[in-house]
Amino acid sequence: MRILQNARAIGRAAKILTLGVLLFSVPATALANPKYAGIVVDAKTGKTLYSSSADSYRYPASLTKIMTLYVVFEELEAGRLTLDSRLKVSKYASGRPPSKLGLKPGETIKVKDAILALVTKSANDVASVIAENIGGSERTFAERMTRTARQLGMSKTTFKNPHGLPDSGQRTTARDMATLGRAIQERFPSYYGYFKTRAYKYKGRTYGNHNKLLGRVKGVDGIKTGYIRASGFNLVTSVNRDGRHIVAVVMGGKTGASRNAQMTKLINNYLSKASRGPKTAPAIAVRDIAPTFVAAALENPPLPAAKPGSEPAPAAGTPMVLAFNPPATASVVPMPAPATVPGFGDAVPLPPKMIKQRLDSSFAVANSLPPIPPESPDAPLTTNSISETALRQAARDKAARTGSLQVASASAQPFKTVNVETIRVDPTPVATISAQIAEAAENATETEEDSVTVATSDTRDIEPGWQVQIAAAETEGQAITMLKNAKARTGAALRGRSPYTEPVEANGQTLYRARFVGFETKSAAWNACKSLKSAKYACFAIYQ
Repeated sequence: MRILQNARAIGRAAKILTLGVLLFSVPATALANPKYAGIVVDAKTGKTLYSSSADSYRYPASLTKIMTLYVVFEELEAGRLTLDSRLKVSKYASGRPPSKLGLKPGETIKVKDAILALVTKSANDVASVIAENIGGSERTFAERMTRTARQLGMSKTTFKNPHGLPDSGQRTTARDMATLGRAIQERFPSYYGYFKTRAYKYKGRTYGNHNKLLGRVKGVDGIKTGYIRASGFNLVTSVNRDGRHIVAVVMGGKTGASRNAQMTKLINNYLSKASRGPKTAPAIAVRDIAPTFVAAALENPPLPAAKPGSEPAPAAGTPMVLAFNPPATASVVPMPAPATVPGFGDAVPLPPKMIKQRLDSSFAVANSLPPIPPESPDAPLTTNSISETALRQAARDKAARTGSLQVASASAQPFKTVNVETIRVDPTPVATISAQIAEAAENATETEEDSVTVATSDTRDIEPGWQVQIAAAETEGQAITMLKNAKARTGAALRGRSPYTEPVEANGQTLYRARFVGFETKSAAWNACKSLKSAKYACFAIYQ
């Protein structure tokens, strides 16, 4: 009996020990955050080195754009697009919420610029432009994205749009995203180089990549970040270092900083466990090449009848075959195939030098550039930055789209709908605002709160509600800095409110609104405005 009791005691102790080991082996992020999911895969062997909720459904957010680019690369490979092809911007695409380039209806953008805009700025308007030009509509394009996902083995992924803006039907898993991260490298190794882009210049403005691990964690060569409120902060990363290659995914981070820290931890913990040997994993992305166009594929094709009254010319050499491209066996494609002209047979190759020149000119290799420092103001504000004229113009732009604008002053009684011409702004002197920006830039330190603010350029779809605007700055960096400073100075008044910035055209100039969003009532917005005015910030509340 005593032996039996001892055996039971040992069994219970073993179970407790096992549970303890499991608890300590699960990252703190996973225990504290129900949205968290993560995975690390050895890209050479296909072996899973780490996983946590890797097969649970999650929202992809802007990780969606990896598949959008996968389809673009398919079109480039097939010759239906070139890097210089121009994509037309529709009114619908132009109206997509930030993050965006601010494209205007009727203008065009080159495919190369569209690729770089998705890689760096994660521009939602550009994603819609791509979808409409390739698929005719976002819905049709998303259906193709889902079909492609199934072909790659992404069995739990469904796409409803090309950008990742909120849609309850758009779901994926960390494992599926790791599969996509591996597949896009296998299938399009040359085009994958775009994901190394650290900075991209378009129409005189430079956009930095949201992936802050590029150039800061050795071996990181891509690929994409994503965020909406429902998903949290997501990141797919590829690392090549010391002969090892892993693809890692972190989903559901509470902030950009905590997500990046978790990804760095996974890289440090699991890269050393990856294989240094040859690639043994089965190919994910395999292309089955069909003949481009076959006019005759007969060993002894019939010759045409001779013209009456003439002698047929003697046959010489082999029979004439107009355009015969024998089918190739399925294989992994090491680089994009030559472009083809549909319906006209032989391939029309793009010269290798041209491909290299285009790629060299379109992205900078991460290891050759210094780390991108946190963005800081590059010029003092002018009176135009917060002038009533500029704000009036911004309001007129909104009114032209919606018909009216609801505006409230912190001291207004009661609320009413007014014409935009009656907007009153209580400006703070320009010198004061410039001093506030300089102080914030000098004392800024990167915290988790800061990272949420900085992520305003990779933001969720803003739902209608009360917002508080403190300025319209000349650069996005200035707007972000002012938002950080304002939040620090007002304390509880802005706790839980989301900083938000977006571009707007005013008097031929691009300005960047500095706003706080997420106020449930006008009273909450007014109270925040009062606190901001006490801290010497210009402020008005607006329902939009």
